[in-house]
Amino acid sequence: MYSTSNTKALYKSLNKSIGFFLFFFSLFCHAATTEQIEKIQKAAEAHVNDTVQLPVNGNLIAKAAELDSRIKATDCPSPLRTSSKTTSHTTSNITVLVECPEDNWRIYVPVRTTISMPLVTATHALTRGELVLDSDVTLSMIELTAYRRQGFTEVDQIVGAKLKKNIRAGDVLERNDVCVVCRNEKVIIRAVKGELSITTKGTALSDGAMGEQVKAKNDKSNRIVDGVVTGIAEITVYF
Repeated sequence: MYSTSNTKALYKSLNKSIGFFLFFFSLFCHAATTEQIEKIQKAAEAHVNDTVQLPVNGNLIAKAAELDSRIKATDCPSPLRTSSKTTSHTTSNITVLVECPEDNWRIYVPVRTTISMPLVTATHALTRGELVLDSDVTLSMIELTAYRRQGFTEVDQIVGAKLKKNIRAGDVLERNDVCVVCRNEKVIIRAVKGELSITTKGTALSDGAMGEQVKAKNDKSNRIVDGVVTGIAEITVYF
């Protein structure tokens, strides 16, 4: 049976142990400092910049959301670990998991992405039926969240094409706005097999932009062929 003095000594020792434990625990569970929050945000932004797959010549701006100042974090002894479920450039919000395995904490950080890419736009108002000249168009950086249709990424893809509608200054020219090969108009049909190439005249049976497949009628044989638009008023049939 413990004496009163022994009991007091035991409680004193236990209180010291509890006090030390609470002090030690508090080192790892205090609210994050401003510097720690900024480090977490930068880690999330860096993850998005490193992993999101951009379109050719695309530009990405990643901005982490503001975090609650009451979140718990520490100065992680090793680089923060980051991960996310998506690498697609088609989404404007990506959630990044930032964690410190050594100190056993993790935080989900929303990151907003702004992605833009160069697309062909009109330098001035254009009229239906016009042929597009080099001076009519330019490349402009267009934010993809505001534009999700299919445009042209190179000026050469559209110069010489005929406009199928009126275009305002600054508008992105879309594939349905022009025809490089135009329905019911004369075209050159180039038949290619290996190194052999033969050309003949024909009539386009459908509109087409550069690289698209169209039908055309051989004016000599009246045969209908499927070809790929390879130039202004030109299609190529591969055998």
